[in-house]
Amino acid sequence: MSRIKSRFTALLLGLAALAMLTGPAFAEDYWKDETKAHRDRRMAWWREARFGMFIHWGLYSVAAGEWNSKPVGGIGEWIMNSARIQVKDYEPLAKQFNPVKFDANQWVKIAKDAGMKYIVITSKHHDGFCLWPSDQTDYDIASTPFKRDILGELTAACRKQGVRMCFYHSIMDWHHPDYLPRRAWEKDTRPAGNADYERYVSYMKSQLKELVHRYDPGVLWFDGEWESTWTHEHGKMLYQYVRELNPDIIINNRMDKGRRGMQGMSKEAEFRGDFGTPEQQIPATGLPGVDWESCMTMNDTWGYKKDDHKWKSVQTLIRNLVDTASKGGNYLLNVGPQPDGLIPHASVERLAAMGRWMKANGESIRGTRASPIGKPDWGRVTCRTDGDSATLYLHVFDWPKDGKLPVAVGNEAIACRILADGGRTFKVKRGPTGGLTVELTGGPSNPDCTTMELKIKGRPKPATRP
Repeated sequence: MSRIKSRFTALLLGLAALAMLTGPAFAEDYWKDETKAHRDRRMAWWREARFGMFIHWGLYSVAAGEWNSKPVGGIGEWIMNSARIQVKDYEPLAKQFNPVKFDANQWVKIAKDAGMKYIVITSKHHDGFCLWPSDQTDYDIASTPFKRDILGELTAACRKQGVRMCFYHSIMDWHHPDYLPRRAWEKDTRPAGNADYERYVSYMKSQLKELVHRYDPGVLWFDGEWESTWTHEHGKMLYQYVRELNPDIIINNRMDKGRRGMQGMSKEAEFRGDFGTPEQQIPATGLPGVDWESCMTMNDTWGYKKDDHKWKSVQTLIRNLVDTASKGGNYLLNVGPQPDGLIPHASVERLAAMGRWMKANGESIRGTRASPIGKPDWGRVTCRTDGDSATLYLHVFDWPKDGKLPVAVGNEAIACRILADGGRTFKVKRGPTGGLTVELTGGPSNPDCTTMELKIKGRPKPATRP
């Protein structure tokens, strides 16, 4: 009996050693079993960043919003669907995709100089074309005249310049023969009789394995999950699969089925995802207790469309960034590069202006948390705590004509200054409603957003009437 017991014990020890070598045995609901400490460590860099660049780029940039020399309505990257283009007619765009002016280091520098800390680029959009040389398909960058590995070059540039590389990957695929359903307008020309959706899912998983193992992205940002063929069970599987590839990776909530449309948040806690994804909007009061990121365009389209000149002003973009941070979210701002590989000049100009603002005021955005006093009439507030004191960053959009800036906190003030001009300080007094009043002198230092640093004693607490 003792010999049998010894052999059994040795077997258990051997299995335990094997588990240590091969990694954790992930349970089906591994995401629920993650400790708060591990989640906080995994999400730390993303929460600190607050500002990232979205890049939509692919074959649709060649079309640039036109088909057969006629403008096509809708957003640029959806032209295959909007113009009802057959696969056989869309594929030749790959032979025209030759972005000879593409410079990965320059792209990353534009993002970094703007104050952005991460880049999310379309590894594959809904049209199915891949921006890296994939072993799973020849419908990729290797089949173009350009041939170079765009994702590889961007990853190297990001590592060199201290920016996180991340990928957007579409679940929907209008090109793959096994993806279902077919578009309504191609059912007769592209029969689905031999299509096998689960075979497509295996193809997608193999591509994701390539992306994670070759490039080690910080985030996988999924999209295109809304069609009926993709189920909640698929979402659970995909989250599990990617976390097994890299337990520290961050995944948005669009790999599952719970997203509430453009609001971007999951309906129930049971749906997978590390952060919500509001699109083209900033939640009115934020989403307390939830990680989220608003993705927005600079004009109307995501992918390049040569006739879209509806550019947002620099002031709007800066205030969107501030508004998002003041509610505890991240701001993912899009660029749609041209087919030659250049980021449109209008985008570069706006990012440079945002960068100048961020160079002077970045500490009021990065690593801060949501406003403890809501949304004041004059602008927005972000916050940073440090031991027995705290800093409120007062982002003033509308400079008070009477020179009095009310701040609804009950703490005692230590000092107040304009962040971009440390020599310009202001007196702070207790206001009539129990809060603080900053007594302003002169005018705003920046017409888009003047940021003031108000240091207070203790952690912020709401003002109470005396």
